[in-house]
Amino acid sequence: MTRNQRLGLVAAVVVIAVAAFVIAKPGDDEPEPADRASGTTTTETTQAPAETETQTEQETATQPEPPVTRISIKGQEIQGGGKTITVQKGDPVRIVVAADAPNKIHLHGYDLEKDAAPGKPARFNFKANLEGEFELESHTFEDAGLEAALARLRVEPS
Repeated sequence: MTRNQRLGLVAAVVVIAVAAFVIAKPGDDEPEPADRASGTTTTETTQAPAETETQTEQETATQPEPPVTRISIKGQEIQGGGKTITVQKGDPVRIVVAADAPNKIHLHGYDLEKDAAPGKPARFNFKANLEGEFELESHTFEDAGLEAALARLRVEPS
């Protein structure tokens, strides 16, 4: 194999790897208009040999992403009413809460608390490892004497 052929092969491998990365990465990283929420998934990976990385990228690209539940708060009201999110134990959960004013959002039972603000939605990404029903509520609404429940997470046995 000539030097130019080797360089061409290396360039083709790099292009394929970049394309696989672009296809496999979550598409929710793009900011959306202030009246809509967006979600993102953070995935940590460890460095592995090149052959293993290619296999892992292919496997990741074929796995469907978990659905994202989007909740929007405007003028201290939940748009579309409260939601019930039903998942099986062990399922990944993705919830994005957008708000037109600063808001503290808390998922009881899992003790997850995030801040939501205009243009910076609260993003919850976790594995449903506790069975039962759990309220997602606004502590900001609660402190103001308003209805605090935004949604209910129902985790059923797998």
